[in-house]
Amino acid sequence: MSAPTSPLAGPVTREVTPRIARMVVAGLALVWAVPFWWMLVAAFRPAGSAADASLLPSPTPTLANFAEAWASADFPLYFLNSAVICAGILAVQLVTASLAGYVFARLEFPGRGVLFGLFLVQLMLVPVVLLVPNLKTIAALGLYDTLPGVMAPYCATAFGTFLMRQSFREVPRELEDAAMIDGAGWWARIRLIYLPLTKPALVAFSIVSVTSHWNEFLWPLMVINSPDRRPLTLGLASFTLSAEGMQAWGLIAAGTFLVSLPLLAAFLIFQRRFVNSFLASGIK
Repeated sequence: MSAPTSPLAGPVTREVTPRIARMVVAGLALVWAVPFWWMLVAAFRPAGSAADASLLPSPTPTLANFAEAWASADFPLYFLNSAVICAGILAVQLVTASLAGYVFARLEFPGRGVLFGLFLVQLMLVPVVLLVPNLKTIAALGLYDTLPGVMAPYCATAFGTFLMRQSFREVPRELEDAAMIDGAGWWARIRLIYLPLTKPALVAFSIVSVTSHWNEFLWPLMVINSPDRRPLTLGLASFTLSAEGMQAWGLIAAGTFLVSLPLLAAFLIFQRRFVNSFLASGIK
């Protein structure tokens, strides 16, 4: 004979489970924040301090590490190179992903499902597998050691195509039919109907794309040799290598903070818009 179940067990369980989930998320957030907090504390700590590993802020914070880091490396040029790379990749990706998403969402042709499945195979490939083939292609095109050579492999995006296809499929077809009756061509329909109605998906994809390529390290390392074409990640690696020999951890922390500052500032300023875009586009 089974023991009687308390009528309060259900409500208690429903109250305890979210509380445990919140505690777990808070714990993970704390673990994630510790390295960032150390970077912030070390960046403002005076040089030569004996408490390099301490998480406690210095009683006499200083901006000397930032001034020395800015003077020790060509950060303005690195910022410019990274901005050009991210903006160039994003501009091309928005065009290719929107056009491919429209084709897979609205045009009927034999083998569409199979072709779309093959297109998504790119999502299952480890990026390292494509390094050598991409490098050979870039060298054959004469783009080695150039910024366009860094951008070229990312012009087509399976993730962006998938996201735009799903977003376009949610747009009522009646709107497109009405535009066709008025004589709108396929490009006008995309530009005036689909893109404005799927703006949250475009914003969400732009955030993912810029964040990913701003932090990209391995592929630029393979393509770029000239110091004046280095993006921020390569410039920071070179700067860190020289600073590690002096054990200047505050200097390294200041340089790292300078590299991450644009993305952090953008997130803090547009935080609500970022979250709304991800919720509206369905990205988890």
